[in-house]
Amino acid sequence: MEQQIMTVTVSQLNHYVHRVIDHNSYLKDICIKGEISNCKRHPSGHIYLTLKDEGSVLRSVMFRTATSTLRFNPEDGMKVTARGRISVYEPGGAYQLYIESMEPDGEGALYAAFEKLKKKLEEEGLFDSQFKKPLPTFPETVCVVTAASGAAIRDILNVLGRRYPLANVRVFPVAVQGEGAAQEIATAISLINEHSLGDVIITGRGGGSIEDLWAFNEEVVARAIFASSIPIISAVGHETDFTIADFVADLRAPTPSAAAELAVPSALELSQRLLAQKNELIAQMRHGLLSRQKSLDYLKNHPALRGMPDTIAEKRITVDHLQKSSSYAFSKLFDSLTHQLSACAGKLDALSPLSALSRGYAYASLDDGTPIRSTKQCVPGTAFDLRVSDGTARCVVSETDK
Repeated sequence: MEQQIMTVTVSQLNHYVHRVIDHNSYLKDICIKGEISNCKRHPSGHIYLTLKDEGSVLRSVMFRTATSTLRFNPEDGMKVTARGRISVYEPGGAYQLYIESMEPDGEGALYAAFEKLKKKLEEEGLFDSQFKKPLPTFPETVCVVTAASGAAIRDILNVLGRRYPLANVRVFPVAVQGEGAAQEIATAISLINEHSLGDVIITGRGGGSIEDLWAFNEEVVARAIFASSIPIISAVGHETDFTIADFVADLRAPTPSAAAELAVPSALELSQRLLAQKNELIAQMRHGLLSRQKSLDYLKNHPALRGMPDTIAEKRITVDHLQKSSSYAFSKLFDSLTHQLSACAGKLDALSPLSALSRGYAYASLDDGTPIRSTKQCVPGTAFDLRVSDGTARCVVSETDK
């Protein structure tokens, strides 16, 4: 018996295959490794690409809602792990992968660890802006924690030397990748703080893969940066690279060269600014002097002051006359007072007890100076002083005669 063959349309077939694939639980959530090719971004935000390996290709699409979760920029030749579902695009008659998430191949575990630590430290407040310290305006010493050789240290030293040669630079060579690198970086930061070896710290390295930069994603480095009392600039990788150190540091620089520019001021700009301020000050002084000179000239030529020199000369003559008159009056007054003083002195001398003594009189007084005016004060045996013109005699009363 001849087998009956079903005839269907293209649309019916595509729809049937679509249903078969959609009902396959294995294809609803699948991870596929491959190399990106024909990667194109649509203006809508969707990404269309092809995943391939040595033997096959797989058409893929990632809609805009999913592309917002990407932490890297997909490019041709990049090996990735894409997670999503297989379905059929019926109008095109082809099955394809609808990507929900995508990571660089081999880096999935590192990204997961990065996000886990980032979330933990963020919840602890290590990223809060309230803990960010301002950079010093004029640092005397800049400490650099990075590899002893490589483009990063060369760029930093070149920029520092050119931009602000006044600053001292101390380099603390450490491993920036590989086993033990994170501990070396953390130890150097702690050492600088313990001995106050600088005013600002630059730590970082050049760009690289997530594995190369991983030392700056370690918790020990993050906590050393957070504990630092000296401001720290993180300069890890290139502009598109972010590490845990970037979030904790007081300032994040996109490149090591940019970190050096942020750490110190420009000596040339400072010199130009000082010169401009000097010129401005000189201009202001000149303007002030000219303004005051104009004011002085105006007052000098004012009608109210125009005859002032003649007035001053007249006043000087008047002062001279007054001075002569006052001198003459004072001389006359002095002579009069001198005559009065002489007359008073003569009268005083005539009334003076000393004058009476010179004429043969005497003055008797007791030991306490009390004058003797009565014989009642002179009982026999009383000692007294007898003052005459040329001295005093010590006497004793032998008897009194009333």
